[in-house]
Amino acid sequence: MTKIALSGACGRMGRVIAGLVAGRGDCEISAGIDCRCEKYAGFEMYCRIGDIAEKPDVVLDFSHPSSLGDILAFCKTCGVPVVIATTGYSEEEVAGIKSAAAHIPVFFTGNMSLGINLLSDLARRAARVLSEKSGQYDMEVIEKHHNRKVDAPSGTAFMLADALNEERGNTLKYVYGRSGKHQPRTKNELGIHAIRGGTIVGEHEIIFAGHDEIISLSHSALSREVFANGAVNAALFMAGKENGLYSMTDLLNAVI
Repeated sequence: MTKIALSGACGRMGRVIAGLVAGRGDCEISAGIDCRCEKYAGFEMYCRIGDIAEKPDVVLDFSHPSSLGDILAFCKTCGVPVVIATTGYSEEEVAGIKSAAAHIPVFFTGNMSLGINLLSDLARRAARVLSEKSGQYDMEVIEKHHNRKVDAPSGTAFMLADALNEERGNTLKYVYGRSGKHQPRTKNELGIHAIRGGTIVGEHEIIFAGHDEIISLSHSALSREVFANGAVNAALFMAGKENGLYSMTDLLNAVI
């Protein structure tokens, strides 16, 4: 039985994960961490991760970037693997996550959905095929989320944009919307657009606009369980792993 310490337990995703784990027989939430510290299930709640009474097998974080320092410090001190499912990190924070992987096992990805990671692979292939040799194809990433999401563009939008950019030799310049740009689109632009409204769980689309044709790849999440399932599977995958940086690709390779 894998013991999971759930950071961000009182948030929307935290509650979905807690409900999902309650129905499984291979893992349990041994502790919940959240500044609101609202007890709503059978596990103990803590305001700070450093106050946990029992060492977990893995920490699963779905909280806020501001909690990153405490989480990494706890995991390094206790030698516990961590699955980081929070998004909205700065470049410095991402560098800190990657640096921590030298001391502990770290699972870090822009999105916990299997479908999104498949979309990323398809986007890479499309960008490779629709290269400059095939003619000029302008690429745009559009993401939609609920009106309570704080970070924009989403971590997934950046993950998809990075995948496209890597296939183009990292020569693309990210452009966020076109407000104030009274000029034609330049050749090396990659547009990234964020929409916030209502209760949209998560929608991502990649557009390849060529001469007289448009190719579109898209993914829509209909519930948060899509991400919760991926996060819990990542936590189970990480328990007992050696130090290093892991991603959804590693998990998929282990399953397939």
